[in-house]
Amino acid sequence: MGCWRVPGPVLALLLLLGPPPSPACPAACRCSPAEVDCSERGLREVPWSLSTNTSTLWLGYNFITVLGPRSFPPLPGLRLLSLVHNRLELIHSQALLGLGALQELDLSHNHLTVLTPETFLPLTSLATLNLGSNRLGELEPGVPGALPQLQALLLQDNPWVCSCGILPLWRWLSHNREKVREKSLLLCRVPEQLNKYPIMAFGDESFRQCQETSLSPQHYITFFIIGPFSFIASIFFCTFMGSLVVFYHSLRRESHCWRRPRICRVR
Repeated sequence: MGCWRVPGPVLALLLLLGPPPSPACPAACRCSPAEVDCSERGLREVPWSLSTNTSTLWLGYNFITVLGPRSFPPLPGLRLLSLVHNRLELIHSQALLGLGALQELDLSHNHLTVLTPETFLPLTSLATLNLGSNRLGELEPGVPGALPQLQALLLQDNPWVCSCGILPLWRWLSHNREKVREKSLLLCRVPEQLNKYPIMAFGDESFRQCQETSLSPQHYITFFIIGPFSFIASIFFCTFMGSLVVFYHSLRRESHCWRRPRICRVR
């Protein structure tokens, strides 16, 4: 029986129409359809060879310290990302680009001290953000404010500094109580007299002594205009007062000489 050959152009067309080969599973990970588990693999960075159809990515219990710009390959279908129990200290403002479909992000049990709103702007679909058990003393309210679909925010077990600097965050928390999970675990660490005091127990009167210190451009312009004039005016005032003192002493001397001319002639 003879072999039936597929014409070259037909074969090429079949290859083009066939599904593209999926990237191999990263060597350090375990993969199943749409899920990649890279937990406890001693990783120091995010594996790049991830399938674009990945919907769940587990990266917990590794040694990742920094998420730099574009730390992740394009993952348009990623819904859940877990980075728990790493050593994260810094997340670049462009680290999460390409993760617009992400719905749940777990960054708990890391070493984060500062977060910026720009970092979370690409996550337009994020519903749950876990920042618990980090080293956050303050948090810009713009961070949760950058997440339009946010439904659950976890902030427990952080060393919150309960000073006037926490007022913006307290205001956001007060107006979004339904989004804050584990509210009873949001405790002050500093100052010492407020150690373990619940942040949500504060009221408006607690921040009465705090005043807004931000200045508008108009304020700065006013200071630049008034400052030099007030300095020059103070110089003129001091000169004028000094002249008055000298003039006063001169008058007293002349009056004394008029009364006792012999003494003045001797001098």
